[in-house]
Amino acid sequence: MSYVIGIDLGTSAVKALLLDRSGCVAAEASRDYPLYHEHSGWSEQEPEDWVTGTLGALRELIETAGVPADAIEGISFSGQMHGLVLLNAAGEPVRRAILWNDTRTTAECREIEALVGQELLTVTRNPALEGFTLPKILWVRKHEPEAFAQAVSFLLPKDYVRYRLTGALHMDYSDAAGTLLLDVANKRWSSEVLEAVGLPASFAPALVESHALTGTLLPELAAAAGLSADTKVFAGGADNACGAIGSGILQEGLTMCSIGTSGVILSYEKDSANDFRGKVHFFNHGKENAFYAMGVTLAAGYSLSWFKNTFAKGESFNELLQGIENVKPGSKGLLFTPYLVGERTPHADSVIRGSFIGIDGSHERVHFARAVMEGITFSLNESVDLFRQAGKTVDTIISIGGGAQNPVWLQMQADIFNADVVSLENEQGPGLGAAMLAAYGCGWFESLEACAELFVKRASVYRPDPAAVDAYAGLFRIYQEVYQQTRSLNAGLQAYRN
Repeated sequence: MSYVIGIDLGTSAVKALLLDRSGCVAAEASRDYPLYHEHSGWSEQEPEDWVTGTLGALRELIETAGVPADAIEGISFSGQMHGLVLLNAAGEPVRRAILWNDTRTTAECREIEALVGQELLTVTRNPALEGFTLPKILWVRKHEPEAFAQAVSFLLPKDYVRYRLTGALHMDYSDAAGTLLLDVANKRWSSEVLEAVGLPASFAPALVESHALTGTLLPELAAAAGLSADTKVFAGGADNACGAIGSGILQEGLTMCSIGTSGVILSYEKDSANDFRGKVHFFNHGKENAFYAMGVTLAAGYSLSWFKNTFAKGESFNELLQGIENVKPGSKGLLFTPYLVGERTPHADSVIRGSFIGIDGSHERVHFARAVMEGITFSLNESVDLFRQAGKTVDTIISIGGGAQNPVWLQMQADIFNADVVSLENEQGPGLGAAMLAAYGCGWFESLEACAELFVKRASVYRPDPAAVDAYAGLFRIYQEVYQQTRSLNAGLQAYRN
């Protein structure tokens, strides 16, 4: 029996999955690592913590499964997008990594707009937002010139881990698309953008496909992980691209809803013809010569975690959500907007903050809990609405992540999205997608689609209830008004947040 490993480098932990040739998970292991928030809006990690965690997870994975090291044919990666790792000439980080959810770079975003102009949307297909990588590079150049003077290149999080395991510097197209430096349609680093912001072409690493072989394990790292030095290492992809692969989003007409810390609505695009003009993200897929459009809710699952930790500390999510199935759509006239850390789609706004609207004395905790779930789903529906306005058909949505663990929430998604919502039997998200890239790279399958037929197993289908669809359609229109009505209020409150 031979195996592949998918490594998902998340924001709070790294998770490793061991899969056999039938797509069954033989073992899994994870390691947590710390986040650093030294100032308001800052979010950083130590790159070496990712390496230590990955090696520990791999070692546990092999020990738990009890399989011989030479049975592992290949490894691939999924990783948190946009995070900046600056490397010096010796290949060492010059500072901590700045993560996707760091919001310090508003001024740098305006600088990029001024320097690049309309070419930014035309070439990179995305607006300048705080989460992306290029604003972080400019921030370090401006505020930490000594550190930046040492930097000769940059990597994204999973690419740093792969570099440490193999000694080779690469970046795949799906992750590179989130840097604001890639010519997305032409799959090359944009000389126009690099020149406009004053970065040399040598600053950007070599580009490869997500299934590309990037080397084998360095002997000392292989020993630390309990693997063979002959294990093949494949590039991997951005977490959302890998989540799409692991959900079978590999053809036109399929959409994915992923509710983790952040939330994503992702739609497959067979080519780069659709131009959303920055209203939603447009990235290269982990599947070769394919793309995806994506809307993002910054605080999706995080909103529910915040609510539990603030008002139900010590309780499980099951206890928190007990009775929500008995609350009618609309939570008795209570609306929640999940703007706890700002918002991404359709409002690129780092200042906006969340609201409960419509509170009265009859509301109980269960109404608030359901309103949080509905608000998260309404936010994601803004992206579904944008796709439909662009002429895309959205009638089947594969749901993964925390939002796919609760049947009430799955039905809520079907009713708010007005589409069939499908849950997966073996929902492993981006980690499964990474393993599928390794399996395809190893030659187990002739295509990712063929791999998905065996590896991606559908479970239940939740169909929209007409009465609930009508109720939510009216509530959604009210929800859409809340942003404009509270925008100036939140701007006024900003000075009081520190």
